[in-house]
Amino acid sequence: MKPPKGKKKGDKTPCDSSSIASKLLPLLERLHLKPENPFSLIFHLYKQQFLDLSIRKGLIDPEHLALAGDGTPVRTAAQQRKKRICGCRENGCSFCNCKRHYSQPDCNWGWDSHRESYFFGYHLYMYVASNSHSDLPVFPILERASRHDMLSFLHSFFTMKAYLPEFHIEKLLLDSAHDAYAIYEYCKRENITPFIDLNPGHTGHFTYKDDFTIDDDGVPICKMGLRMHKDGYETAKHRAKYRCPKSNRQRGCFCEHPCSPAKYGRTVHIFTDNNPRLFNIPPRDSKAWKKEYDGRTSVERSNKREKEDYKLEDGRHRSTKMWYCRLYGIMMLQHLDAWEMPSVEAFQDSLLRLAS
Repeated sequence: MKPPKGKKKGDKTPCDSSSIASKLLPLLERLHLKPENPFSLIFHLYKQQFLDLSIRKGLIDPEHLALAGDGTPVRTAAQQRKKRICGCRENGCSFCNCKRHYSQPDCNWGWDSHRESYFFGYHLYMYVASNSHSDLPVFPILERASRHDMLSFLHSFFTMKAYLPEFHIEKLLLDSAHDAYAIYEYCKRENITPFIDLNPGHTGHFTYKDDFTIDDDGVPICKMGLRMHKDGYETAKHRAKYRCPKSNRQRGCFCEHPCSPAKYGRTVHIFTDNNPRLFNIPPRDSKAWKKEYDGRTSVERSNKREKEDYKLEDGRHRSTKMWYCRLYGIMMLQHLDAWEMPSVEAFQDSLLRLAS
């Protein structure tokens, strides 16, 4: 079945990324994935002959690595490749719900929010060294097209750690699709600095509507000028809940001038100082954070080179094995281009010689 579309123009497939991350991330931490995927042979070839050589040339620093991750759709065919295994057509039935044989069972339908159309193929999740001058790819994985960025990130990240255990990740640059508390808490445990944009759909939780104000000790004041009563603390979201001072669980809201149509009255959430999502280092409104987060576009430039310059989607392969061969061949070419690319100093010197 095709996944649901985004509600607005340009929206991705809707997904409760916070709930997925909180359930799947602890499981992947306990599993300790092993490097035994079918693409392991070609990955070792790529690592020994290209990735390690780029490290020796100083293009990638594995001890102080800043990784940018993002997913991109890869269209492999115009429609599903399937074959009937029943005899309904011979019996005069053109449409039946019998089982089919699929030549690419790991491909399915996905929603491309950029082109605003469905596509059949993969969801390529790529990691790029954002602190390299040439946007060098580090590790890819082909997921199903219907997978959300959060699912692809969790699976690919722990798979990458199994294949590259010697890499020390210091910074992680992700877009708003990865905005979940579980990711921030994991980065805090692993001493990784997260640079993740806030999800636009959640920004309304950070503002206080109408005439609500905050007292000096952090307690919200309602429109009647009364201090609201504390009604618990949500540990998972690092926020305290306050309710209307003229309401209780038996009678509901009995205020003369209710400020909410809810039976229980108005509730307000206050985020605490130990919230790793809102209060991160460096702060989101600082120049240091914006300068570092600008490096996230390196993965988008890398995906553009693979799809547009090296024609990744022009393949007519009918197996994931051949798609991985094509993908890793393109990544090898990206490293070859970086080796031949002159340094900034050499390029400036050549311009000076031409000007003189």
